[in-house]
Amino acid sequence: MKRFMVLTNLFLLVLLSGCAPVTPESTPTLSPPEIQPIRPSPLNTAAPQTSVTAPQSAQDTDPAPPSALEIQEYPVPGGSHPHDVAPAPDGSVWYTAQNIGALGRLNPATGETQQFPLGQGSSPHGVIIGPDGAPWITDSGLNAIVRLDPDTEAVQVFPLPPGNAYANLNTAAFDGQGILWFTGQSGFYGRLEPATGTVEVFTAPGGRGPYGMDATPGGEVYYASLAGSHIARIEAASGEATVIQPPTTGQGARRVWSDSLGRIWVSEWNAGQLAMYDPATRAWREWRLPGQNPQPYAVYVDERDQVWISDFGANALVRFDPQSESFELFPLPSSPANVRQILGRPGEVWGAESGVDKLVVIRTGGP
Repeated sequence: MKRFMVLTNLFLLVLLSGCAPVTPESTPTLSPPEIQPIRPSPLNTAAPQTSVTAPQSAQDTDPAPPSALEIQEYPVPGGSHPHDVAPAPDGSVWYTAQNIGALGRLNPATGETQQFPLGQGSSPHGVIIGPDGAPWITDSGLNAIVRLDPDTEAVQVFPLPPGNAYANLNTAAFDGQGILWFTGQSGFYGRLEPATGTVEVFTAPGGRGPYGMDATPGGEVYYASLAGSHIARIEAASGEATVIQPPTTGQGARRVWSDSLGRIWVSEWNAGQLAMYDPATRAWREWRLPGQNPQPYAVYVDERDQVWISDFGANALVRFDPQSESFELFPLPSSPANVRQILGRPGEVWGAESGVDKLVVIRTGGP
């Protein structure tokens, strides 16, 4: 059956339907993963663009004036439409070139990029760096999890078990035991055991919508359901997901990220809000983003427990300080940037600017 390419329209909350249910009890047999060496596309040598900007205070209170931070954009090959980005410990930065079915690698020191094709029909959505130092990709076009070896440049494909419907794979996270969990917007989530290649798929409670995903420092996995407007916690042993309802109805929980205390931060796309759920107390807090039409898409918590959100409405990255409960806006140089995902490493916050074929970094000055 011909796979459909993932739709990237930011206003669409319900994608494909009619997926055959997959029960958690079933453990399908997986064929050995496909492995093939590939050759990267030619280098892109476009010069990066740098600017220094001070954030714009967005609170009625008068917090201490923040220092200026450096914002730098890196062009990637035209038509790539980078969706997710993942900075690696070796200094390189990986990104999913969703529109052309490839994984890209940026060298920030030179601005050069390489792009590695992932296979016929590929439409990669998410990318994270695994415990092995390799990029792991959720590929909606292939209906598979994909790993690229950063040394040999070989691609390893882990298809969903035979008989599974199109899951519209979205985001992944490793739990505390080294198991890769993933979401599928068509109404699924699942897990991959990297040591054996075994893939299991579960039907999500509430149906369509599983989107962003993250693990806490303790290794517990949570995901956000965009169409379902809730978050869910996964019990690792059984694979069962428990729905947790935010206070605002129909808020459109899009992505989640854990802070160092295990609190779960949520970008609420429909409501224009940032939310926080504390598993220790089961309490929620919500804050509306500043501006006339906030559209919070991605959320990420840095090493200082500062919360970063991408706001489509303001064409900006937004920083939220949980201590002062204040927002600061960092307008992006290019428009419409459409940053769909944020990730970072100490001293750096990276975003994928899908609307302008660029990656962007805010250098925060280190831990």
